[in-house]
Amino acid sequence: MGAPLPRGPPPLDRVVAVGRFPCKRCKCSGNTFLQSSPAHLLIFILQLDYSLHAYRRIQSCPLAFLLRTDKRLAFGKSLTRAQASCRCSGSSNSLTPHSPCLGLFFDNPVCSRPLSGVYWHLRRNFLRLGNDPAASAAPSSTHLSSLSRLFASSFPASTSAMATVSGASTAAAAATTTTAPASVQQQQPESLVLRPTKAPKEKRRLDYKPTDFLIDRVHLSFQLDPLQTLVTSRLSMRRRVGTPPVDLRLDGEGLELKRLWVDDAELEGGPQGAPPSTEGGVKEGSPRFSLDEEGALYIPSSVLPAEANKPFEVKSEVAINPKANLKLSGLYMSNDLLCTQCEAEGFRRITFFLDRPDVMALFTVRLEADKTRFPTLLSNGNKIEESVVEGAPDRHYAVFEDPHNKPCYLFALVAGPLASVKDTFTTKSGKDVRIEVYSEGGETEKLLFALESVKKSMAWDEKVFGLEYDLDVFSVVCVRDFNMGAMENKGLNIFNSSLLLADRKTTTDAEYERILGVVGHEYFHNWTGNRVTCRDWFQLTLKEGLTVFRDQLFSADMCSAAVKRIEDVTFLRAHQFPEDSGPMSHPIRPETYIAMDNFYTFTVYEKGAEVIRMLHTLLGPEGFRKGMDLYFKRHDGQAVTCDDFRAAMADANGRDFSQFERWYSQSGTPEVEVLEQQYDASARRYTLRLRQHTPSTPGQKNKLPLVIPIKVGLIGKNSKKDLLTPPTQVLEFTEREQSFEFTDINEPCVPSLFRDFSAPVKVLPYRTDEDTAFLMAFDSDPVNRWDASNTLAFKLLLERSKFLSSNNLAQEGMPPLSKIYTEAFRTTLADEQCDRSIKALTLQLPSWEVLSQEMSPIYPDALQLALKTARLELYSAFKSELSALYERLTLPEDDAEEALDAANVARRRLRNVVLRLLSAPGDEEAAARAYNHFTASKCMTDRYAALLALADMPQPQREKALEEFFQEAAGNPLMLDKWFRAQAGSDLDDQVERVAELQKHSAFTSKSPNRLRSLFSAFVFNRPHFHRADGKGYKLISDVVIEVDAFNPQAAARLAGAFLQWQRFDADRQELMKKQLRRIKEAPGLSPDTLEIVQRALKPAEEQTATA
Repeated sequence: MGAPLPRGPPPLDRVVAVGRFPCKRCKCSGNTFLQSSPAHLLIFILQLDYSLHAYRRIQSCPLAFLLRTDKRLAFGKSLTRAQASCRCSGSSNSLTPHSPCLGLFFDNPVCSRPLSGVYWHLRRNFLRLGNDPAASAAPSSTHLSSLSRLFASSFPASTSAMATVSGASTAAAAATTTTAPASVQQQQPESLVLRPTKAPKEKRRLDYKPTDFLIDRVHLSFQLDPLQTLVTSRLSMRRRVGTPPVDLRLDGEGLELKRLWVDDAELEGGPQGAPPSTEGGVKEGSPRFSLDEEGALYIPSSVLPAEANKPFEVKSEVAINPKANLKLSGLYMSNDLLCTQCEAEGFRRITFFLDRPDVMALFTVRLEADKTRFPTLLSNGNKIEESVVEGAPDRHYAVFEDPHNKPCYLFALVAGPLASVKDTFTTKSGKDVRIEVYSEGGETEKLLFALESVKKSMAWDEKVFGLEYDLDVFSVVCVRDFNMGAMENKGLNIFNSSLLLADRKTTTDAEYERILGVVGHEYFHNWTGNRVTCRDWFQLTLKEGLTVFRDQLFSADMCSAAVKRIEDVTFLRAHQFPEDSGPMSHPIRPETYIAMDNFYTFTVYEKGAEVIRMLHTLLGPEGFRKGMDLYFKRHDGQAVTCDDFRAAMADANGRDFSQFERWYSQSGTPEVEVLEQQYDASARRYTLRLRQHTPSTPGQKNKLPLVIPIKVGLIGKNSKKDLLTPPTQVLEFTEREQSFEFTDINEPCVPSLFRDFSAPVKVLPYRTDEDTAFLMAFDSDPVNRWDASNTLAFKLLLERSKFLSSNNLAQEGMPPLSKIYTEAFRTTLADEQCDRSIKALTLQLPSWEVLSQEMSPIYPDALQLALKTARLELYSAFKSELSALYERLTLPEDDAEEALDAANVARRRLRNVVLRLLSAPGDEEAAARAYNHFTASKCMTDRYAALLALADMPQPQREKALEEFFQEAAGNPLMLDKWFRAQAGSDLDDQVERVAELQKHSAFTSKSPNRLRSLFSAFVFNRPHFHRADGKGYKLISDVVIEVDAFNPQAAARLAGAFLQWQRFDADRQELMKKQLRRIKEAPGLSPDTLEIVQRALKPAEEQTATA
């Protein structure tokens, strides 16, 4: 990451800030923190270091903020505590490292009074205040007046002091101006960004209470501009009946408040952070509102109606800077587009509001912008007006009205140069809905698949759930820079471009299926999430788990149901099961959180969907539909809870689901053990005795029995056929131990448990290898047939991994692949009747992530070597069969392979799996075959599969293919993401160093979430190399976490999650990971998002230390 920070006293010709704080004891103002001697140092010093590619924040800085610039900045060190002397010789007014942030300026953590003066020493080309885009050789009057205005808005009483200091600074700063290197001068910083240092507060589900105030209607007016967007908000409000007169608090973050009115009476502001005056009414000239350290707005009850339920209006004017918003939360710039992301708490970054999902209102939105720069204006609801602005022919506006109540997290706007494809869908009631899918210009042909996916989603939701679209237009827009995958804003879905743009030359088959599923998911939210939303964010799985389940059903109907289910199970086991056993383990309805963004998790989404699927299994399709109908009948237009959904399902079907509620409140993955299976030939009875247990998880030691639906079949050992009628039946497993009897069973049998993966549980090993192979050959359930193959391979690989870890990776004496497994593999390979997609999935070995869950401790090198040697053995044993199959699956050169039909998708999937098996040696022959596959490909599915195979081979063809792919990707961000991802996932010895070099590539930027994920998320999932024994993989990722946290906390927190499983590794790696976790934690000004992840990760270590 570049040169280390310089040691010793930093020079004074750098950026310097000085503050005066009143003494706590004698109230004097003489305790200046800048002494005459540099040895006493400063409050803080920002020191530029051109070679260090990282943000660093000052640990001791009571004015903890950071500068954002295209060139990374590094900050020098200063004292961790500072004391000032004054005439009373008091020493109690010490500054600690974690002072609360207060907009531009900060409270004295001791005296609790605002800073009375600030001196800025501005160095050329490095500091730009406000929105001034011009570089300055010295601190110009624009810089100083901008700072003065910001100071005055926060501290009106101190304006004169600021003016005096500002005026004095000009000459001093000019006198010390130096010239930056040319390379740095070319990359100018954009703006000053401030970070709160207040300790984050944990929120608890049980603390929920309704708001004191309600918002009935919202009128928003936007004067759109990249650098300064002006937002005028009119909120029609009333105090809730039964609530005594209280101050009104509206959430806000990073807003520059211009003016404020209540019922047309303009209010005067108090000092930043000062409590509003409420005693005896508001006297003339006294403060009528204030802003707290988090940016929230307080309006005293004395200026609000005394009677409850009496309407009043709050009007505000605020300014925001979308271009400076690198958090990508609220209103921000993505390339040339202005767009929004408000879930979970981004709306407070647009205007003051009751930013929570249970506050639902009717929205009317007016957008105004320059016609040339922002020709397309979009927002929620139906467009009711558009025209050119009177008296300003170069500007235009559009007005949108949403007839449905919605929470503010569903608000959206997009403005910019957009092109679109359009079509019409006629609903079952005969209404024509206009569908519009947008992207930035020149890519409209890549929107056609998404357009068709919307139409399929609408038709499916009507057919399966009877749900009809409720607006005149449904719009979808894709943007490049987006933290999420997609967002279901009412009537205006916003998508990450990676999940919307598609054509055969740039999009793989898997990506097409993913786009179909995500388009369906966001559309289905129109009812399960928008028309009925969640009361609070603890209920997130109410909308997300339910909607994931709905999109899984949709994809299963559109594609192969068995393949879709196997893919979902594989993903759950690889990602959610580890999460449920680590320090971030939580129920699908969490009980606490610090940063809600951290709880958009595999547990809330994927496990949440499995919980809904279990209800579907218990009730059947008809019963589940009855429950859904009652749910919408009761709660349309409301913000409700998971309990409300469960009650609708129970009441509609006459069931008691009180025990089922435990799935919402208990964390962890349940384990099911087969205690006994017995066949009584004389009684023609088969008995199955089971036990369930859920391991302890953080904060939950003792778990209660769950309702576990088990889809079961019995397969006769002689007939090799299903013995039950119907073949699959559902058992309700509700006790810790429970027996089930099956009668009229005419022959010995092998049980097929948890068909279709009917519950998110682990079944402890209970079968012999012979019985497992029997199921692999004769089970009528395709999911269990695949799982039987997976189980055989899993057992072999785990044994091999344990052998290698205990023998220092020496392969001598390593157990070979069993004859049972190799014969089963041979049978599958030769089976021409087997669905090719199922065959492809069956021939693949279990993933590193799945295998590692049963290894304790985890030895990454042993796991990786076990997988490598197994692939080599399969290659050696079946090279001729694999080669012949590969040739049979290869179409003649004059045939087109671009077809997206099911048969060609399955053929390509199997052919590419066979290619990877044939690539196991990584020798010249393998490289030549893979490179030929690469050059002969006629679609991205085959081309990228070959690139991934070549990426693992230290052969000349690797670099050749990568260079060709890079040249082909010029100007195409999604293909460039693939190029980075292929290399980040490579299995080469110097992988960490290669990724570090890719970070310096001119095409890489950490400001783009997609590009960041393509390199570093892909590297994190390259487990053997991320967990390299020297710890350099950990250091690389921790550096990136600290850097990215400075401007995109959501992305940083996700990367920090890579360390959550540290306890499960060998002792040396545990220490290396803990070292990096502590390093991240100690980074000054760490965001609540990342801090929460790191604190949860370190909690077991801290508890161990406390116990010791």
